[in-house]
Amino acid sequence: MSLGSKIRANSAFEQQNFKRSGLKGLTFSLLLSTAWIAQAPQAFAQQYQFNSVQINGNQRIGDSAILSQAGIARGQAVSAGELNDAFQRLNNSGLFESVAIAPQGNTLVITVVELPTINRISFEGNRRIKDDALESVISSTSRRVFNPTQAEKDANAIAEAYSNDGRIAARVQAKVIKRNQNRVDLVFEIFEGQNVEIERLSFVGNRKYSDRRLRRVLGTKQAGLFRRLVRRDTYVQDRVEFDKQVLRDFYFSRGYVDMRVNSVNAQLTEERDGYFLGFNIQEGQQFQFGQVSVTSELANVDSDVYSDLIKIKPGVIYSPTLVEADIARLERQAIRDGVDFMRVEPRVSRNDRDLTLDVDFVLSRGPRIFVERIDIEGNTTTLDRVVRRQFDSVEGDPFNPREIRQAAERIRALGYFETAEVNAREGTSPEQVVIDVNVEEKPTGSLNFGASFSNTDGPGIAISFAEQNFLGRGQKLNLIVSTASDARRYGLTFVEPALLGRDVSFGLNLDYSEENSSFSTYDSTRLLFRPSLTFPVSENGRLQLRYTAEQSEVTENDDAEQGAIIQNDIDAGSLLTSSVGYEYSYDTRRTGLDPNAGVLFRFSQDFAGLGGDQKYVRTVAKVIAEKKFLNEELTIRGTLEGGAIAWSSGTNRAIDRFILTPTQLRGFEPGGIGPRDAASDQNDTLGGNMYLVGRVEAEFPLGLPEEYGIRGGVFYDVGNLWDLSDVNLGGNAVDGESGSFRHVIGVSIYWDTPVGPLQFNISDAIRKEDYDREQKFEVTLQTQF
Repeated sequence: MSLGSKIRANSAFEQQNFKRSGLKGLTFSLLLSTAWIAQAPQAFAQQYQFNSVQINGNQRIGDSAILSQAGIARGQAVSAGELNDAFQRLNNSGLFESVAIAPQGNTLVITVVELPTINRISFEGNRRIKDDALESVISSTSRRVFNPTQAEKDANAIAEAYSNDGRIAARVQAKVIKRNQNRVDLVFEIFEGQNVEIERLSFVGNRKYSDRRLRRVLGTKQAGLFRRLVRRDTYVQDRVEFDKQVLRDFYFSRGYVDMRVNSVNAQLTEERDGYFLGFNIQEGQQFQFGQVSVTSELANVDSDVYSDLIKIKPGVIYSPTLVEADIARLERQAIRDGVDFMRVEPRVSRNDRDLTLDVDFVLSRGPRIFVERIDIEGNTTTLDRVVRRQFDSVEGDPFNPREIRQAAERIRALGYFETAEVNAREGTSPEQVVIDVNVEEKPTGSLNFGASFSNTDGPGIAISFAEQNFLGRGQKLNLIVSTASDARRYGLTFVEPALLGRDVSFGLNLDYSEENSSFSTYDSTRLLFRPSLTFPVSENGRLQLRYTAEQSEVTENDDAEQGAIIQNDIDAGSLLTSSVGYEYSYDTRRTGLDPNAGVLFRFSQDFAGLGGDQKYVRTVAKVIAEKKFLNEELTIRGTLEGGAIAWSSGTNRAIDRFILTPTQLRGFEPGGIGPRDAASDQNDTLGGNMYLVGRVEAEFPLGLPEEYGIRGGVFYDVGNLWDLSDVNLGGNAVDGESGSFRHVIGVSIYWDTPVGPLQFNISDAIRKEDYDREQKFEVTLQTQF
């Protein structure tokens, strides 16, 4: 429908437009007809020459600008066809509502009616998308000439924005309201319509993986309980195209190299308020690695040396990630050996009989192409160096396409940009390339206000500020203020991920906390200062070096009477602990070697005694392993952690020792197990110098509709906390100094909500001590290891 049927003004304005348009066409037609009839035999040679040009009706646009647009000069001989061309140029300039050209003797009379200017632009009926967002969609602006064609395009652009938001029934009409001084108000009347959700997301052709598992892969989601809050359950064509690639990557990483997405069918429901979205896929067969070899086509490169670097083993499920990891490993070795322009080409041979893929890594000489420069555009806030340091190559280095692809992935993984495109083009010569990086930034900061409730600390409020790209430098800054009935915390965390341009992360942690525990007869305060440096030591390993200064104090709780042991801790007053330490972590998830399994190992030690009042060695180790079974429907996760403190001097207080929390051993209150002061009013927990905890849990679907986001689980925990050596007991009675292993079984409910994944635990301690404090039910925010 043309905009003429959409734009409405008062009747006088419409009649005037009609008269002007009619006169314009009639005047020009009569002139041409008269000239043709009068001199038909010489019409092809008809010439006009004007000594003067008279322009009428223009107010804002000058005479010279109109003549320039028409292309006619005074005294110039023009034909009837050239007059028609001048008329068309003026009419199509987008500046005039109507144009008339009339020769009158030696004078050419040009009469124009200027299009009005836009006084203001407004939107009516929009609630889902705010005015600021709509203004960024349209091209019409205030104080510019009103263009009906552009207004129609703007109306379509607004409708498309609503369609991308899932409201395909949205209608937009552009209307003009005439004002004085040849001005108009442009109003976009919007009927948003209902949100068209994806009622059903299904798959055809999948035999290995269930619909439930594949739905978790896609960015598009099926409408569920929180459809008002979750915005990914609407149909967006671009998102569906991305999901097709995600599906292919999912299958490829699991050895299904023949997987194809044949089609995607989006069908509207009869009520036109929802979509049935179906993916028609072909899985194919799963392949494994066969023979893996290295062949060198370079005289100065020994293939046997590089064969030792290959980590792929025959019989392992084929994955492009493993191939890429070995290629990177070989190319890094070539750089260390001083072999420039070496390319590693994986040549894959298919064995359909035994469903294996033989991979031969061919070492060859690549073209002598250098990186001329790296151009970065679109980063209005982020500094160039933040993007540039994601490249292993710099200007003048040999060009490696694989490194450029990996750099593009690292740029996208930063989370600073809405889109990030990295392309290579020829530079000033065929031997040089220019790397173009085009990014579109997005907000990276957040300010959160919220209320919380914890079984441990009671109700409270929390205010937090987080900036992932502080001042555009790629730095992370977090501020938190948390107050609860039993605990208060104020903290600042700062991270510089690339100190001095190196792969070294600098962190600074400042933290102040007060705890008025309802689980003990004493309170405590802590002030912590901890700078650290973290850097890689292997492909999957990282090492952190840190210094910690902590001022802590045990104080009296006025509502209870403390025992002699806790009183000794209170009498010690405020103590300063100064320590240096390290933490080594090994994480196979960094390289994604196995999409169905992962291992995380941490080992740390802190040596207190570099000044301060305490001297000890604290050692903590933790290992977590996860594996998915039954076509990734069942997840088994195991955790083993422990710690020990060896004291040399200072006061061995309860707040310095290990105290187990429900996140470590479920089924008990914080400090619910371990040595206790039998003489205190509340049988205070004293902590322990040693602990050991093991956890095994299984997570599985419950058969409920996927859109509910609810899964089930079972767990078994076992743990112990013991040892009070170097503690001044003073002959006081202590329960559980030697300790015993407690055993807990329970069930879990995992619920994915817009505020995060919640976990509900119901537990039962099948082996415990009489003085232990159980906690049979708890709600936590589920964490991923």
